Amino acid sequence: MKQKLFIDGEWVSPVRGGTFPVVNPATEEVIHQAPAGTAEDIDLAVKAARRAFDTGPWPRLSGSERAKYLRAIAARLNERKHELGRLEVIDNGKPLPEAVWDIEDTAGCFSYYADLAEELDRNPEEIIALAEPRFSSKVVREPIGVAGAIIPWNYPLLMASWKVAPALAAGCTMVLKPSELTPLTALELAGIAEEVGLPAGVLNVVTGLGPDAGQPLSEHPGVDKLAFTGSVPTGARIMAAAARDIKNVSLELGGKSPFVVFADSDIEKAVEWIMFGIFWNQGQVCSATSRVLVEESLYPALMERLVAETAKIRIGDGLSDGTLLGPLVSRGQYEKVLGMIERGRAEGAKVAFGGKRPAGLDTGYFLEPTILTDMNEDNFVWREEIFGPVVCVKTFMDEADAVRMANDSRFGLAAAVMSKDKARCERVARAFRAGIVWINCSQPTFTEAPWGGYKQSGIGRELGRWGLSNYLETKQITSFNSEEPWGWYIK
Repeated sequence: MKQKLFIDGEWVSPVRGGTFPVVNPATEEVIHQAPAGTAEDIDLAVKAARRAFDTGPWPRLSGSERAKYLRAIAARLNERKHELGRLEVIDNGKPLPEAVWDIEDTAGCFSYYADLAEELDRNPEEIIALAEPRFSSKVVREPIGVAGAIIPWNYPLLMASWKVAPALAAGCTMVLKPSELTPLTALELAGIAEEVGLPAGVLNVVTGLGPDAGQPLSEHPGVDKLAFTGSVPTGARIMAAAARDIKNVSLELGGKSPFVVFADSDIEKAVEWIMFGIFWNQGQVCSATSRVLVEESLYPALMERLVAETAKIRIGDGLSDGTLLGPLVSRGQYEKVLGMIERGRAEGAKVAFGGKRPAGLDTGYFLEPTILTDMNEDNFVWREEIFGPVVCVKTFMDEADAVRMANDSRFGLAAAVMSKDKARCERVARAFRAGIVWINCSQPTFTEAPWGGYKQSGIGRELGRWGLSNYLETKQITSFNSEEPWGWYIK
C-alpha cells in the first residue's frame, strides 16, 4: 500500500505530513495510514498538471501516441486484477468476484478510450457548410486543459477510470482526489501510470479528506474542468465553487430509481432483477432500482418469492467464498442506513424482511438485505436515497399510475420496466424522466453507452463518446478566401 502522494511524476509526502486511517469494513480494523493531502498538496498537483498541459508533451502527442499509454495501463490492470480486487475488498467491503469484475471493467474502459483517442487522429476536423461562398469554416476539438476529478467510494478504481481514461485520451492532464474511505487503488493506479512511463504531471493523485483536499481542488483557479460523482449536497457545493471561475462541470449525483413490474412479467426473472438491482454492491449504487412498483394483481405472489429468495443471500466478508452481500463501507454509512430504516418504520413502513444486523456477525458493518412495504408516497424512505441494501415496494393500478409514481421524484438517474409486452415497455421507457432506462433488466452498464441523469441526478454524461466530449473544447476556425476586399471600409 502506497505511503505517499503522486505529484509531478514523483512520490512525495504530504506538505503537512499527516495521515488518516483506512478501515476494513468487514473487520473494523485499521489496515493502513494513508497520506493526508491538504490545500498545499492540491496546489502543487494543479501546478504540475498545468505545466504538463501548457509546456509538456502530452496534449501535443497524437491520439495514437496517447492510446499506447492507455493500452499499457489497461494491460497492467488486467495483469494485476486479482491483487487489485483483493485490495478493493479490504478497502470497500464488496465481494471479491464483484471487485475483480470492477477491475476488468476498469481495464476495458482504458482500452475503449484508447480506441477513441486514435479516432481523434482519423477525424481531426469537421468541415462546416456555409451559405456565404467567400468563406470556409471548420471545427476542431482540443483538450479542455487541467481536469480535477473527485470520485466516490462505491466503485473506487472503476469510477476513477470513468474520468481518468477519457481525460487522458482527450489530451488533458488531471488531478485525481479519491474518497478518503477508499483511497488505496487510486494510489495503485498512479503507480501503474508511473510504470508505463506516463509523462510527469499528466496524472496526479492526492488522497485526503473532503474539506482538506476535495474542496481546495474544486476551488482552485488553475483547474479548467471539474468532474464529480457523489451526493447531491456535495455536488451542489462543487457546482457553486466552479461558478466562481466559470469552470466546466460534469456531475453524476444521487438517484432513487424506480423499477416498474407489470402483471404479465415472469416472477422468477422479476425477482432476480429486483435483487440484483438493489443488493448488488450492498445497494451502494447511485442507479440502484430502490423503488419497486408492482402491478396489484402480481404483488402477493411476487412478494412471497422475493422474501424467500432474499432470505437465502449469503452475508459475510467479501473474501469468503460464496459471499453475495458484504458490509457497508463505513460505520458512518452503516449507522446512516439503519437510521433511515427506523425513520421509515416510524412513518408507517413495514419491514417484510431484514432491517437489522445479521445474527452471528458482531463485528463489521453488516446489514441484512431489507425489504420495506406499505409506506405512503410521502414516506422518507420512498423519496430519499438510502444507499444501502434496502428496497421499497409499492403497488400500482395501471400504466398511467406507474409512470406517475415513477416520475414523482427529484431524482432522474435511472429507471427500469419489466413486461412481456414490448410495445408497453418502449412506451413506458420513453415516458420515464431518467437518463438511463433498462427494459426487462436492471443495472447493466456498458462503457460504450452514455451515463448520467435528469433533474437533481446531475449534469452531463459520462462514458461512450459523451465521456470523451467532457474533456474536449470545440473551436471554430473560419477563413476568408476571396481575393476581393470585404468591402466594409475599403471599396
